[in-house]
Amino acid sequence: MNELGHGFLESVYEKSFEVALTAKGLDVRCQIEVPVWFRGRRVGDFTADLLVERAVLLELKAVRTLDSSHEAQLLNYLRATEIEVGLLLNFGLKPEFKRLIFDNPRKLLREKSTISVAALLVADD
Repeated sequence: MNELGHGFLESVYEKSFEVALTAKGLDVRCQIEVPVWFRGRRVGDFTADLLVERAVLLELKAVRTLDSSHEAQLLNYLRATEIEVGLLLNFGLKPEFKRLIFDNPRKLLREKSTISVAALLVADD
C-alpha cells in the first residue's frame, strides 16, 4: 500500500493510486464533487479524493494516525452519495486503512461487487 513511503503530500498519493489502479484496468476518477442536498436545495459541496469503478470512494490521508474526524469525513461522503463502500487510506509513518460501509436502502444496488474492488485495492500491500 505504501510503495512511495511516507512524507509526501496527499496529492502525490492520489495521483499514484490513480496510476496504479488504472494500470489494473479499473475506472478511476479523481477529485469527485459530492453535492449535499437539504429539502431539495443544494446547501454545500464536498470533494472526494478518488472514485473507483463508480462503486468505492477512497479518501486519502498523510497524517501521523487516523482519527474519528477522518472516518466522519468519509461517512459524510457516503451519506451524500449512492456509494455504500469507502476506504480510508493513511500514508503516515505506519500505513493504515479502514473500510467503511454506509448501508442505505434508498440507494441504488450496484451490479459490480464492491468487495472484489476493495480486494484489488489492497492486493499490492
